[in-house]
Amino acid sequence: MRAPAAAAAALLSTALVAGCGLQSANTFTPEAAPGAIEPVADEGAQVVVGTKNFTEALVLGKIAVIALQVAGFDVVDRSGIPGAAPARAAMLDGEVEVQWEYTGTGWLNYLGMPEGIPDRQEQYEAVRDADATNGLTWLPPAPLNNTYAFAVRSEAVPELGGVASLSDIAELPVEQRTFCVESEFATRGDGFEPMLEAYGIPLGDPQGVPRENVRVLDTGAVYTATDDGACNFGEVFTTDGRIAALDLTVLEDDRGYFPAYNAAPVVVTDVLEENPAIADVFAQIAPRLTDEVMIQLNGRVDVGGEQPADVALDWLVAEGLVTRG
Repeated sequence: MRAPAAAAAALLSTALVAGCGLQSANTFTPEAAPGAIEPVADEGAQVVVGTKNFTEALVLGKIAVIALQVAGFDVVDRSGIPGAAPARAAMLDGEVEVQWEYTGTGWLNYLGMPEGIPDRQEQYEAVRDADATNGLTWLPPAPLNNTYAFAVRSEAVPELGGVASLSDIAELPVEQRTFCVESEFATRGDGFEPMLEAYGIPLGDPQGVPRENVRVLDTGAVYTATDDGACNFGEVFTTDGRIAALDLTVLEDDRGYFPAYNAAPVVVTDVLEENPAIADVFAQIAPRLTDEVMIQLNGRVDVGGEQPADVALDWLVAEGLVTRG
């Protein structure tokens, strides 16, 4: 959902976006009233908010829609755009004016850079500066960093010598270095194999990670297989709600291999210049969105079956940013 594909794929034509129609089945938004966020928009100011169609994007999008409505904007909600490429094209074409995006996605996927930047601030500044030429402004990112990671079932940590970081895996016996990964991560040029190289346990090496120690599974199956003990280390996304639901422990990427994928509000620059209050609204929201917060919010949707809009409103109310309408 955040990982790079061919950069050209991000530059789909307006026709593709129009073909999708930017219609959404996720446009329900509960009523809210001012809290810390107060009406600041100019009379009649309208803004179009878009989201991709996975859980975290929908929750973040609803947070944006509710907050901007409370701030006095007439919000057009285009939640649930099917995929990164049409979502990007919608912004470049001006059909969407505000959208949460990930710094690593912008840098690697949309701008086609050859490798990501692990340092979060450096990655943000790089994508912010580069994308400015496309008429887009990246506002300061949230702490949440939805990047790749490896996790282990928590009850197995003592059995594995208290493993806490990816470097610790190299200290384990070879037979305990077992992995579950999804197919894309298993084959990409900045994925599993180079990660093992970076940590000194090369794939296919009898003293590193023998190929028979690796299972390639569908994304969802990786979580359950890891929890069931089919492998010791499973590839995860760091803000996925299943991490907490399955009681998995995320290992530290202590050598900084994985790029930063911090979520940041992206606004069409012309729209932001006409409505600078948009930045003020997001300045109250973004600093509060941590990995731990998103794991909880995503879990309420993916595990608890709640609606993204309800989860978004509950969080905004709990933070004192809005009140119930």
